[in-house]
Amino acid sequence: MFTPTLAALDATLIEQVVYMVSAFFFVTGLKKLTKVKTARAGNRMASIAMLVAVLMTVYLVAFKGQVHGDGLEAIKASLPWMIGGLVVGGLIGIFLAKKVEMTEMPELVAFFNGMGGASSLFVALATVVAFGSGADSIGANETLAAFKGGDISLSIGLSILIGSVTLTGSLVAYAKLSGKMRKNRFGPVGTPAFNIVLALAAVGLVVFGGFLAAGTMSTPAFLLLTAVALLLGVGLVVPIGGADMPVVISLLNSYSGIAAAMTGFILHNNLLIVAGMLVGAAGLILTQIMCKAMNRSLSNVLFAKFGEESGEKGDTEYTGVTSTSAEELAPLLEAASRVIIVPGYGLAVAQAQHKCRELGDLLEKKGIDVSYGIHPVAGRMPGHMNVLLAEADVDYDQLFDLDQINGEFKNADIAIVLGANDVCNPEAYDNPTSPIAGMPVLNVWEAQTVVVIKRSLSPGYAGIKNPLFERPNCLMYFGDAKQALEDMVTEFKDL
Repeated sequence: MFTPTLAALDATLIEQVVYMVSAFFFVTGLKKLTKVKTARAGNRMASIAMLVAVLMTVYLVAFKGQVHGDGLEAIKASLPWMIGGLVVGGLIGIFLAKKVEMTEMPELVAFFNGMGGASSLFVALATVVAFGSGADSIGANETLAAFKGGDISLSIGLSILIGSVTLTGSLVAYAKLSGKMRKNRFGPVGTPAFNIVLALAAVGLVVFGGFLAAGTMSTPAFLLLTAVALLLGVGLVVPIGGADMPVVISLLNSYSGIAAAMTGFILHNNLLIVAGMLVGAAGLILTQIMCKAMNRSLSNVLFAKFGEESGEKGDTEYTGVTSTSAEELAPLLEAASRVIIVPGYGLAVAQAQHKCRELGDLLEKKGIDVSYGIHPVAGRMPGHMNVLLAEADVDYDQLFDLDQINGEFKNADIAIVLGANDVCNPEAYDNPTSPIAGMPVLNVWEAQTVVVIKRSLSPGYAGIKNPLFERPNCLMYFGDAKQALEDMVTEFKDL
């Protein structure tokens, strides 16, 4: 039988090994998420890593309670909350996986980012409150002692700040993506001056709270910081336009990772630090990619209000537009040798991904080469179109990003644009004064024939006219994307 000291050493060794294995799975899972073919496997690996980490934490709570003599009562008080959280969270995840449509993934991702921020915020506040009340709990002695000495006060302040901003910012993003918030109804909240004042106040409170932690009670300062940071999160995201939501989502995802890392410092948990920084770094890299895809700086995204309310600005009058129908398109498709399909947000709104795949399968059976051109910011979140097409079981080998597909349009007989607008607008190249000037776009107009399936001639998020619609090789098919594709499938079968 091991002595408590030896048992404690064994427990520490097991903890480090398990956390190392979990960290490995996190890194490997993140690596697999970079490719469409392995994304699902990467997601599963990351989920397993988190499950192992949670179970290890449950074990440590029970074991350390026995070794350090904290008593069964304390163990009984902690374990039900942890196990209950694991079960409830798992059930909620299963429910969302079954209930939420793939078209609703952007707002769900935004909501999850917010919950990550909330978790970091509540852990930090719990530590502050525990110190203020003089309470000790299993595994908290070391943390509270560090807090009293000011060793982790900066981590607590940053966790509160970043967690709060992530929480309310993500909820605003969720409201915008789900259509529940179309205009800023918060008055001065969100104006540059208001946000600057809040940001300076938040930084000051982080420093002030940390200074107080070294000698006296910092609870009021950190509680005030929470209120200021929650309001700052609203102010930062409210003015951002809908066209920039993919960038905002990736940035908020980065924030949630950084907040988790700060929580790791608070709890002295190496795995949280590793996982949080991985998510934070990945989110920042993705944000950079999104900004590059839009040819805009991050500061421009955050402060320029690009695409706040679409459809209200710029010259959007068209002349010489040629409309078409499913009956006319069916023979064109039959005569084609290569077709490139470009999905956009209209595909997501219409939930037309399955009909899109059905049309692609029919064309392939006729010996027609079919591929899909994916713009990085098409849709409402990074990878939105990839997720939708993967859900419809479109072959991964048929999906090509902008850099891969742009040189192929000139070899295509037909390019079918499904509800995309700004991402295939030639004004990005032709008009240096355009809001999207310099933005990399899909060169669909280089195809022999372009078919644009769209409800109307209304502009995209940029609120500008798309000269593509007036080009002689462009045919406009007005209507719901799902219905249009269904009609095209029917007519093609009847040939």
